[in-house]
Amino acid sequence: MQALLAASRGIDAVTAFIGRAVKWLILVAVLVSAGNAIIRKVFDSSSNAWLELQWYLFGAVFMLAAAYTLQQNEHIRIDVLSNHLAKRTRDWIDLVCHVVFLLPFVLMMVWLCVPFVIDSVASQEMSMNAGGLIIWPAKAIILAGFVLLLAQAISEIIKRIAVLADIIDEPSPQHALPPSVEEAMGGRDSAKGDRGDGR
Repeated sequence: MQALLAASRGIDAVTAFIGRAVKWLILVAVLVSAGNAIIRKVFDSSSNAWLELQWYLFGAVFMLAAAYTLQQNEHIRIDVLSNHLAKRTRDWIDLVCHVVFLLPFVLMMVWLCVPFVIDSVASQEMSMNAGGLIIWPAKAIILAGFVLLLAQAISEIIKRIAVLADIIDEPSPQHALPPSVEEAMGGRDSAKGDRGDGR
């Protein structure tokens, strides 16, 4: 199990590095968008390549940061329901959902994306828009995003098994409900009762 946990830490490190790095692509996309708008207004000129570059940059952020989002436990979940469950129950739900739903889906997407990218590279596929960009790098980013998500899914499964076996403590950030929601649900009162310190 220690070897698997070491592999999980390696995956987490790569995922975190990529997830933090791609955030700068948002700035690049904003600058490209602003530059394109200024050129269009001032010089009455534009290019489909600039528009498509914005789409590529946005797609790259979305795909390459998906694994980091999973690692940080920021994917969408119904916290109002799950927070009423015991911690161990939530861990079992996470493990089962990762194995039964996430892993098969990501495996299928990687399997489907490989020929999708190979065909695009082989044909040097270009955009159908006049002056558009070459398409295969964007398709390769889709494949890279799903490969990263597959690796992170495996890492999360390893960590969840280790948590359930009491080998490690909770490794992922935990969701906290907004104070107004916690108050409405009586969460603060129950938290006070659990602490027993009267604060």
